[in-house]
Amino acid sequence: MQQVPALREVVRSLDKEQPLHNIRSMEQVLSASISRQRLSMFLLIVFALTALILAGVGIYGVMAYSAGQRTHEIGVRMALGATAGDVLKLVVGQGMAMAGLGVAVGVLASLSLTRLMETLLFEVGAYDSATFVAVPALLLVTALAACYIPARRATRVDPILALRCE
Repeated sequence: MQQVPALREVVRSLDKEQPLHNIRSMEQVLSASISRQRLSMFLLIVFALTALILAGVGIYGVMAYSAGQRTHEIGVRMALGATAGDVLKLVVGQGMAMAGLGVAVGVLASLSLTRLMETLLFEVGAYDSATFVAVPALLLVTALAACYIPARRATRVDPILALRCE
């Protein structure tokens, strides 16, 4: 915007009666024209991250509760020779099976509903393969992290204490 004084002088030299107001660069005009879409995208990102965090916390809660309810079973397994790796695989495997089923249902539902969202997309196809790979992968990684923590805690169950509790 350093050219504004020079621009005013040129216009005054051509016609002194010509008013000059609201002088903006093309960058500023473009930025103002897409500000509403930028706000919508920002809010969408914030809500998506919130949903991802809530999903992770929810999966963690369910898996922690499930592992806690199975303390006796896990103690028996470990007393009979199951290793910590076996218990880890068991708990994480069950959690990831549920998460995988949920992601599969979600992908199928989103594939069927993309036509409704197509009007909101800009320069992205309705069936964008990068999105349909990246988002489920992110959800599965989040679910894996949420399942791993309770599974790791379940591997620390003392078989003798678990058997005495019953």
